[in-house]
Amino acid sequence: MAEEGSAPEPKKYQTYALNVDPDQDDKATEIKLCNFSRPHMRAFHCSWWCFFIAFFIWFAIAPLLSEIGPDLGISKKEIWTSSVVSVAGTITMRFILGPLCDKYGARVLFTAVLCCCAIPTACTGLVNTATGLIVLRLFIGLVGGTFVMCQYWTSRMFTKEVVGTANAIVGGWGNLGGGVTQLIMGSVLFPLFKTGMSSEMA
Repeated sequence: MAEEGSAPEPKKYQTYALNVDPDQDDKATEIKLCNFSRPHMRAFHCSWWCFFIAFFIWFAIAPLLSEIGPDLGISKKEIWTSSVVSVAGTITMRFILGPLCDKYGARVLFTAVLCCCAIPTACTGLVNTATGLIVLRLFIGLVGGTFVMCQYWTSRMFTKEVVGTANAIVGGWGNLGGGVTQLIMGSVLFPLFKTGMSSEMA
């Protein structure tokens, strides 16, 4: 808050493509889905797209476990354990990311988490033991914490009259990444398994 008598803090944007409420820190009072202007709708679309990528990463390995598990000698109990660990990592990460959003904002954290979780995702093909799978899914599961940044970002951009709708849309579209993963794995990789190709070769 500026001290009394001091010059007001200059605004980064003087005009906006959306209607805003000056009494709510220039947050947008409307949502235009086909608009990509900064800062409100650019943040809106970046938010759901980043969350979409996060869900795509998070659920990418799950559809393959029934095929690759037997080849690697991994039992159903061990696969179940890896799933529990993946969710546990997400829950822990969300507790950590909440306060960090207040300090650093959503953009920096979104970038950091997605880049870091892309590394274990790229290492999926190197797994050959149950322990390796559990550790891998623990680190991949951290990407689920991006839900915090997704909701934080849009909450900073829209007024209380429309922020619920904005959060619902970005959250829903982001979650769609999990479904798209299932479709891609089912239509691309599973046909390879059915032709007799081993999971390692596929």
